[in-house]
Amino acid sequence: MAVLWLVLGLVALVGGAEVVVKFGTQFARRLHISPIIIGLTVVSIGTSAPELAVGIDAMLRSQGNLVLGNIVGTNIVNLFLILGLSAAIRPIIIRRSTLKLDLPAMIGASILLWLLTLNGFLYTWTGLVLIIPGAIYMWRVVATAKTREQVVVAEDDDPPPPPGVKWGLLEVALLVVGIAVIVVGADWLVSGAVAIATALGVSDTIIGLTIVAIGTSAPELATTIMATIRGKRAIAIGNLLGSSTLNLTFILGISLLFGPHAVAVDRSLITINLPIMVAVAVLCIPIFVSSKKISRWEGVLMVSSYLVYLTYLIISA
Repeated sequence: MAVLWLVLGLVALVGGAEVVVKFGTQFARRLHISPIIIGLTVVSIGTSAPELAVGIDAMLRSQGNLVLGNIVGTNIVNLFLILGLSAAIRPIIIRRSTLKLDLPAMIGASILLWLLTLNGFLYTWTGLVLIIPGAIYMWRVVATAKTREQVVVAEDDDPPPPPGVKWGLLEVALLVVGIAVIVVGADWLVSGAVAIATALGVSDTIIGLTIVAIGTSAPELATTIMATIRGKRAIAIGNLLGSSTLNLTFILGISLLFGPHAVAVDRSLITINLPIMVAVAVLCIPIFVSSKKISRWEGVLMVSSYLVYLTYLIISA
């Protein structure tokens, strides 16, 4: 039964996120918001919605390590598995704005989170510390939108949303439905994951790093692969790095506000998995800077590295 709830939860999360991204994007376009702003805000936030829903639900159940494991695992999935798969399909050009803003922000957020966990605990006030740099990052994204738009405006070939007030109201209604589905799916997913972890004697941390992380990354995977196939590579990498930074700041920060005053952090997260996450983020520097693109062979290497990491997690469990 636990496996059924886990699968249903994953399906609901992916379906709900797809609805939020699609109709949230249409509604933003109706308000004449720039395509690049939509890609870096609406899409990034929409694809991070499953992590937020899982985070809040798990914190309310005092499953703090499942939340942190999910965030750490999701970011490793984003950078090595999803970005690697995308590059393996088609080499990804690295834009200057990515090197100047998105990459430093993601690396900085990774290091900040690791430093905050070194004393073995995450506190409610830690959530506020994480939310602040997330807000600064989003402000900078909006502030640099004009420069980014000159690069990717030619890639925006989506048809305009249907005209009329009724269509606008329908989009808002479906947006609300999508959010509701995500919330329900998160509850099912966490319930199933905790039950499976208990039955198998596996820690919440391992479940968060593997099943939950891969499951909640499904929207990013679908969005990025489709963007790459359609040639919207700037949006693809912007979405991934934006989602990763939001996960480490807004998503985890808001989740901590719903938890107990102090959450004891699993030692393996501090000594192994968080350092791996930071290393993965830092390794993006030579990959991104060397030739200003991620080649196919680099993509294959990134995917292979993730599979080695996943094998390690399974064996250690």
